[in-house]
Amino acid sequence: MSQNETTAAPERRSLRAKPFAKADRIFYRVSTIAANSSIVLVSLILIFLGIRAWPAFESQGIGFVFGSTWNTSVEPIVMQIGPMLWGSILLSILGVMLAVPMAISIAYFIVFMAGKKLGSSVSVLVDLLAALPSIVLGLWGLLVFSPVAADWAKMLHDALGFIPIFANSGDNFLRSPFIASWVVAVMIVPIIASITREIFSQLDRELISASLALGAGRWSTFRRVILPTAAGGIVGGVLLGLGRALGETVAIYFVLNLIFDINIFNILEPKGGSVASMIMSKFGEASTAEVSGLMAAGVVLFLVTLFVNMLASYIVAKAQPWRK
Repeated sequence: MSQNETTAAPERRSLRAKPFAKADRIFYRVSTIAANSSIVLVSLILIFLGIRAWPAFESQGIGFVFGSTWNTSVEPIVMQIGPMLWGSILLSILGVMLAVPMAISIAYFIVFMAGKKLGSSVSVLVDLLAALPSIVLGLWGLLVFSPVAADWAKMLHDALGFIPIFANSGDNFLRSPFIASWVVAVMIVPIIASITREIFSQLDRELISASLALGAGRWSTFRRVILPTAAGGIVGGVLLGLGRALGETVAIYFVLNLIFDINIFNILEPKGGSVASMIMSKFGEASTAEVSGLMAAGVVLFLVTLFVNMLASYIVAKAQPWRK
């Protein structure tokens, strides 16, 4: 070919993706339907609860949420869930405070200290603990743990009884928010530990090795490198555990005296409650009007838990390094 001759440019090819195979299209549609069905189910549950609860909201007004009286023997009946809503929040916060150190320690041990086989075994045990039914943990809390925790509560009262939070006006240390919060903590430790473990496993190991090579100890590395880097994911896991604690029913019903009185901070007193356990205790003998009030309590708890879980999912998603 001479230098004066030119080579014709090849025709432009269309860069179109091959169409999905039939099996791929079916799988995509089934997956999409399954994912969207959760939204539909949650919406239907909320609509059903809202319809059944509307008479209670209409008759009680805003006092239903913030009032402190539940009396269905008078006319008109008074239904207010303030003490139970506060009890749910108090137990959840105490449970989270107890669970977070244990969960972070477990996750740190699995990822950074244990060998591969030991770490896998511990991970399986933690996941099995998360799968235990709440009624089993409730029975364990009632029959096994409560006497032990009552001794702990008595020791706290004897040593720190001058502080109002550790005061107890009687000699009964059973069925208190202190014991119930420990049971709740045991229930949410696996949730927080699993999420924290995943976040720890995604950290840059070279950054941690560099910190250790520069002379920092394990505690300094954890406090100044690991914890700040994984803080977003840990917070998301904590909020997921908080949402689980807010909705706990059976375990709290077994280990706590449900008394319709606001127990502000006396965690050693044998009185308290939660919205979910109140619904369980009253539903069997409730009248039509009272059922509407219990449904309304369920709506309030549903919205609070939904908000906490949505916030947790958002924080966990933001903490994933590949999504930034």
